[in-house]
Parts: sequence; structure tokens; C-alpha cells
Amino acid sequence: MPKSTATCNSILALIFNATAWADIAENDTSSPAGNLYLSLHTASPGVGNNQTTNETAYTNYVRIAVERTTSGWDVPASGATANAALAQFAQCGASGATITHVAIGTASSGAGTVLYQGALSSSLAVANGIQPQFAAGALDVTET
Repeated sequence: MPKSTATCNSILALIFNATAWADIAENDTSSPAGNLYLSLHTASPGVGNNQTTNETAYTNYVRIAVERTTSGWDVPASGATANAALAQFAQCGASGATITHVAIGTASSGAGTVLYQGALSSSLAVANGIQPQFAAGALDVTET
């Protein structure tokens, strides 16, 4: 049984904008997560895995934080949201990698939970001097 568009929007607003879903779910009031973290991967992190699964390790790579607000993610509409601003990773140093997937997770490092993940439309060869980035609106997240 599929969810309604309103339900999809409420789920996305709760996760990405920290917006309470009246009578269903609220953002943690004592210590809510202020950010979600983008990670880059050399193969799929899978649907049951953590953020370290197939995570890239190019020189200078670190996950990047994106605020759980409308500054970080668009207000959900039609069951979808996207990054509201440029998401820019560290510039590659000496050793590179080929990036095939991106994930949105809960931790700045270590085995955080993957909330959403997907393949890039084309792989990205990251070498010395390359700085991976996603333009505002490029990371589409759809709840169905």
C-alpha cells in the first residue's frame, strides 16, 4: 500500500528539516541531531549497511555536514526534497578514487546509519586537485 504525498512530505520534513509531524512524530527535544552527513562511496553502501561500507578514502576526504533545516534541505513538496545549497567536499590530495555513489547518514565519521543512498548518474574520477561537489538541488531525495 503506497503512502500519500502528504505522508511522504511529512517524513521528509521530519528527517531533513527537523519539523515535527503533528500527532505522529517529533524531533528529539533534548538533543536533536542538527546535521545529516553526506558520504561518498566507491560502490553501493547497500540498503542495510553503515556509512563506512565502500566509503572512499581519497587523500583529504571527510564527510560533510548539511543542516537539518530549510537552509540545508528544501521544504519537501510532491514527496521529494533536495540539498538547498552547494555541497562541497574537500579537494583531493595525492591519492584519488572513483566515486560511484553518495549517501546521506547520521554520523560525521565511523559507522553511522545510512538513511538514503544512490548511484551517481556517472562515476567521478577524483584525482589530485579535484573537489567533488553537488550544486544546490542536485541531490534529490524522494520518499514513495
